[in-house]
Amino acid sequence: MGEWIGLLREFNFASVVLRLLLAMFCGGYIGLERGRKRRAAGFRTYMLVSLGAALTMLLGQYEYQMLEQVWAQTAAGNKIDAARFGAQVINGIGFLSAGTVIVTGKQEVKGLTTAAGLWASACMGLAIGAGFYECVLVAFLLMFFSIRLLPAIENFIVESARNMNLCVEFESLDDIGQILGQLKQLGAHIYEVDISRGGEEQRRNPSAVLSLRMNKKTPHTQIITALLELDCVRTIEEV
Repeated sequence: MGEWIGLLREFNFASVVLRLLLAMFCGGYIGLERGRKRRAAGFRTYMLVSLGAALTMLLGQYEYQMLEQVWAQTAAGNKIDAARFGAQVINGIGFLSAGTVIVTGKQEVKGLTTAAGLWASACMGLAIGAGFYECVLVAFLLMFFSIRLLPAIENFIVESARNMNLCVEFESLDDIGQILGQLKQLGAHIYEVDISRGGEEQRRNPSAVLSLRMNKKTPHTQIITALLELDCVRTIEEV
């Protein structure tokens, strides 16, 4: 067992692929659990961040190896810390990524996956600049797979989850009791209710963001349909 672990710790193409796949799997699994609970950061966000972090660590090992062997011949004996350039890029891209994250009026966080993708792309750009081509190819394929092919899987997991968040717009604040009663009849456990009073100055009806958990495998569409049958409900959206 110790010999296998020692071989996997060696810096070669097989260990690079394994580390990237393991980072993608572990990050995605943690994000999967968060996605089932309807948290803002979910499946692909955790996966991309974990993948980018693993790529950064591999890049640091690659730079150290190159400085000790190939680049040492051109450094004229000077001590060069190439990792410091990458650290500045990663810090800088963090501010750029933060600008893509917004919180909507329905208390919905958007842009986290975009921010994670930007950060992971910056890590990939660093690896390209260092000439770490074999790692870049694997990382690019995994990132493309995460962004392009996994949304359908993520949507299926979220839609079949027992947790859901609903933004409901209704006629008046007196109707909230009727809405909550309908949800309880469907067997839903209500975690949190965030009410917005609306008003004439805002030119909209009152609304509420409801955090729910179904006690059984009730389809999300059944919950939404049942609420739309209430006369007091104007609009409803899952967030």
